[in-house]
Amino acid sequence: MAAYQISAGTESGTEVVPGDARYEALRRGFNQRFIATPDYVSVIGSTGEAVAALNKYLADHRSDESLSRRITVRSGGHCYENFVCGEDVGVILDLGQMDRAYLDQEMGAYCVESGATNWHVATHLYAPFGVALPGGSCYSVGAGGHVSGGGYGLLSRQHGLTVDYLYAVEVVVVRDGQHAEVVVARRDSPEPELRDLWWAHTGGGGGNFGVVTRYWFKGLPKPPGQVLLHAIAWPWEKLKCQPERFKSLVRNYGLFFEYENTPRLPESLRGDYTDMFTLLKLNHRANGKIGLITQLDATRPDSVQRLNAFLDWITQDLGVDPTPLDRRMGEHAPMGGLHVPTRLPWLTATQTLNGSGDNQCGKYKSAYMTRGFTEHQLDAVFNHLTRADYDNPQALLQVDSYGGAINLPDSADTAVYQRSSVLKLQYQTYWSWKRDVNKDGVADQHDADADPSIAAPHLRWIREFYRDVYADTGGVPVLAPDGTPADDQPAPVTDGCYINYPDTDLDDPEWNTSGEASHRLYYGDNYTRLQEVKEYWDPRNVFRHAQSVQPFTL
Repeated sequence: MAAYQISAGTESGTEVVPGDARYEALRRGFNQRFIATPDYVSVIGSTGEAVAALNKYLADHRSDESLSRRITVRSGGHCYENFVCGEDVGVILDLGQMDRAYLDQEMGAYCVESGATNWHVATHLYAPFGVALPGGSCYSVGAGGHVSGGGYGLLSRQHGLTVDYLYAVEVVVVRDGQHAEVVVARRDSPEPELRDLWWAHTGGGGGNFGVVTRYWFKGLPKPPGQVLLHAIAWPWEKLKCQPERFKSLVRNYGLFFEYENTPRLPESLRGDYTDMFTLLKLNHRANGKIGLITQLDATRPDSVQRLNAFLDWITQDLGVDPTPLDRRMGEHAPMGGLHVPTRLPWLTATQTLNGSGDNQCGKYKSAYMTRGFTEHQLDAVFNHLTRADYDNPQALLQVDSYGGAINLPDSADTAVYQRSSVLKLQYQTYWSWKRDVNKDGVADQHDADADPSIAAPHLRWIREFYRDVYADTGGVPVLAPDGTPADDQPAPVTDGCYINYPDTDLDDPEWNTSGEASHRLYYGDNYTRLQEVKEYWDPRNVFRHAQSVQPFTL
């Protein structure tokens, strides 16, 4: 087996312990809903330090002892659940200092360290080399989890997912249950176990198999020199009393991507739209508007015409004039100046879209869709976005365009199972503590601990919203069936969930009555192979969380 030794010495990174001024910042991530109390946080600056830090943790737990206090790994800190910052976490390995992106001449591939953020990767690959990783638009998301979960972004319809270019991955593993070792798993490794470990990192999710320290990519695409960026919005005032207007927009939006390149669209819309990526922002009525962000390749001479044709088709039954997108919508800041299509260099446009939002608490859910929305789903979406018992301008359903080059590989080629979807949905709600419940003069996480009612209305809204949209399939977006469904059971239009938008409610029988566990919704038929990889590389289950891949023996 191609493992190799790293000269780690006794250095296990910079340890930040309780009482250190840095501890408060490093024991939490982007989602302020989850704040851990680890024994310490190891700030890791090299693969050797990751090995030493992991060995130190393992030395404190004999192989026959339970690892009751988990060791977790953070790159950018954007985990939506408590997988990194849970109450049972004893040690956090923070890889944010491993943030290089460069051309590795020896490997013949572009190397991205796991702590590099999306924006850092964009600038450090594009400026010197003219290439891009087709990843997400949120600037501060780290490569470690983003890539391993099958990251996607505004270039993905044209160029595929991040993992479609993954050539190799460096991972610190604990194969014997007690000692850390470093392996480099390549797509073309001669050993099948290494090829399987590479495959597991093409969508198997972070925190499952080891500590990822580096990725290598080959054949990365060149983004267009310039893009058209466009952002518009429609006022809820013109929609809330006429639900058919709202539903027509969402219906036509979904049907466009379902019908793409088929005779079901007018001939003028049957050209190549894979360079177009859109984000439909279906905000709660409290926001005042719903919005649409669109990016196209501006080097194509027909880009403006294609944009206008798309907008005309999806708004054909709307009857409401667009307005500027002049307010925050989820993680995107106002873009009031883009109501006229604007030609920008690709990197400038990427910077314009980059955002993470405020430091808030949040809850998220996801769904893949193989076709457009059903009428029941349209009704449920409208009803929950206009509920009078909930008032939150930062609550929304974001509907991303999908398909195109993403759907070219087979479901088993990578660990990303969903290769036939045309839309990808993200349910989101954000909130702040706001109230000084414990009367100490400030609002912070202690107030949320003291008063669950701070989070309760937000959690109730998004859970009921999601359950009602998928009421016909047990409250969750079940996988599309392989065969032809019975005549009395129409095929679902969904295809499971996205592991990078984790949702522990999927394993709660109160919210999931479908009979499909979370691992089935995330990984489909690929889960058994992921378990085999887990069994070989992490049989002790050192790397685990509430929805981690489980070895067969546990």
